[in-house]
Parts: sequence; structure tokens; C-alpha cells
Amino acid sequence: MNPLEFVALTPKSNCGRCGHPTCLAFAVAVTKGGATASGCPFVDPDRLPPDFMQDGNRSGLQAVDRGQEERDMALVAHLKSKARGLDFSRLAVRLGAKWTPDRPDELRFFYLGRPVLLDRTHLEVDGQGLVDPRDQILLYNYVAFGGGDPPQGIWVGMESLPNSISKVRTLATYCEQRLSDRFCGRSKELEELCRQVGGSSGPPEQSADVGMIIPVLPFVPLYLLFWDEDPDDGFEARVKVLFDKGVMDFLDLESLVFAAERLADRLAELDT
Repeated sequence: MNPLEFVALTPKSNCGRCGHPTCLAFAVAVTKGGATASGCPFVDPDRLPPDFMQDGNRSGLQAVDRGQEERDMALVAHLKSKARGLDFSRLAVRLGAKWTPDRPDELRFFYLGRPVLLDRTHLEVDGQGLVDPRDQILLYNYVAFGGGDPPQGIWVGMESLPNSISKVRTLATYCEQRLSDRFCGRSKELEELCRQVGGSSGPPEQSADVGMIIPVLPFVPLYLLFWDEDPDDGFEARVKVLFDKGVMDFLDLESLVFAAERLADRLAELDT
């Protein structure tokens, strides 16, 4: 069983009851690091191989966590080093960020509705440092990519982006399926929460029950389409996330999937 197969058995809510920040981190710990699957109270043991519910290899689990954290922090350090040599005054226009001559080493912009202060060595969101290095990777990556032209409003699916075949399922697991499960029968609540993170209505020609364009980052909008369930016709609730055609001027595929995952996290956080 691989991590994606295991995480499909979890609620994908990132509740933290297993002791990990996300369901994916727990899935990796179980399938790759020897942790016991019983750490998640929501996983049905009848759907797992017998040895998955036995005591896990805690040393293996710790090695997985430690190794991933070391890799993430090394990438953060690398991206920070790239940021030190960039011309923030020029980048601001290409990133949709704010720059002022009196603070030449700072960029200010929004991340899922939260204010970001990024300088060459420090990063704050909502006035606080970031605990999860993956958020730091996403935000420094956005700056390091160098930006491009503003979004064109031409929307494509992940499958239409270059070399994205392996990411389509990941996007579905960590964003689209989570949102369709959580907001089934609650389209109005979903639309309101999207507006709380800066979302606005998408083109009227779309047939979805909810169609909201949400700026995860200033020039990285995600177009979230939600079709609610229709029991009479046998249709389950469904979510599709679209990207602006030029989005890869701003982020790589891995960061795009993580941006979508963070959108799902943020909407779940607000839905309390």
C-alpha cells in the first residue's frame, strides 16, 4: 500500500489526532516509516493488511519525519539564498506585490487572504512566522520564479499543464475530493467561505452550482467549480480546480498542488 492509497482511507481533514500535521504526513509515516495505522481513529482496520494495525516501527517513523523536514529546510535555505540577489522593485509588478523605496528589501502581498511580509531573510504571514516549511517553500518559490504577465483568464485543468499526469490524482486527493465531501449539500456555505478568502464569482457561462475565482497568491488564482450532489439522478458532489493558462510562469507543479491543498485547508479552517 502506498501513501496515496492509505490516505484515501483517512478523513483527509488534517485534524491532527494522529500527531501529524496532515493526513498525508501520517500516510507516509505508516506506509514508509513503520508507524501503526491505529494512530488514526477514523481508519477502518478491516480495509488494511493485518500488519498495518500492529505496533509500528517508531524509529522508522522518526527517520521519515526527520528526513523530510531536513529536505524541506534545505530547500527553504536555497530559495532564501536566491531571493537575496533579486531586484524586488522590478519583481513587485510581475508578482502583483507591493514594494516601496523606503523598504527596498521587502515585498508585501496576500496569501489566501492573509497579509504576507517577505524580505530576503524573513517571512511572516498575519504578523507571525511560519511553522510549516512547506508554506515557506511555496512563498519563496513564488518570488524566486520571477513572476510574469498578469493572469489571462484562460482556464485549464491540471491535466492540460505540461508533465502533470502524476499530479492529477494528487490534486484530486488533497483538494478536490476533500472539498466535495465536506461541502456536499452546502453550496451556499462554500461560496461564502470562498469570498472570505478574497474569492469572486467566475464567468457566468459555467454550469457549476458554485464557481469562484480565488487568489491563493496575487497572480496565482484558482478557479473552483463545485457541482452539488443530485441523488435523484445519481450524481455525487464534485469539485474541479482550474488554473490560469500562464500559471507555470509563477510556480512549479508541486507548488501548484500544494497551493490547492492549502486552499482546501483554509476553507476547512474557516468552516468551524
